[in-house]
Amino acid sequence: MGRAKDIIVKVIPSKLANEFVKRHHYSGKVVNNSVLHFGAFLDGKLGGVMQYGNPIDKRNVLNLVQTSNKGFNAKWNEMLELNRMAFSEILPKNSESRCISVTIRLIKKNAPQVKWILSFADGTQCGDGTIYRASGFLLTNIKKNTSLLQYNGQIIADKTLNNSNYKQKGMSAGKLKKMGAKPLTGYQLRYIYQIDKNSSLNCPNIPFSKIKEVGAGMYKGEKTGG
Repeated sequence: MGRAKDIIVKVIPSKLANEFVKRHHYSGKVVNNSVLHFGAFLDGKLGGVMQYGNPIDKRNVLNLVQTSNKGFNAKWNEMLELNRMAFSEILPKNSESRCISVTIRLIKKNAPQVKWILSFADGTQCGDGTIYRASGFLLTNIKKNTSLLQYNGQIIADKTLNNSNYKQKGMSAGKLKKMGAKPLTGYQLRYIYQIDKNSSLNCPNIPFSKIKEVGAGMYKGEKTGG
């Protein structure tokens, strides 16, 4: 593991986390839903950030996991999404998976009501989730990504176009396409980590080999495999 074991993970202020994410995440954007911010420090320097919060469509994902609460689907406060993760080059190899594991242990200790973690890998622009697989997450969905548009050098999601600011400007995905926006082709991969080992999935547990089989492999923005 090398120097990865020397990394200290602790909660940090949202302002510090957001500034780091804007500098180091491939999108350059933060997720406003993030409420829990962890920093990864090596030799006193901030080298990574992991942000957890509620997913945008939380009501629609609660049924993905059945926790040990008498056979019902997960409750509203029993899950979090790892909705942003960014690391710089100052951290050594294997840092990401170790840091995720530390944050999950901290969540388990300090927020025992949280039973599972959801996260998504962007197989259109970034990667297919190598870090999640190394951290013990299960692959539960692979789907073609049809929600991203590229226009004037910017990547814009359909969900962004649906918010009030864009609607007030008379903008929509359809209008943007007429203006020349092109859809980005690729995949989105959904991962779940079961903190509650007595929980069960209400969705498929997909073998990792399926990623290569369907051509969804990607690492650092480059397509891999076939």
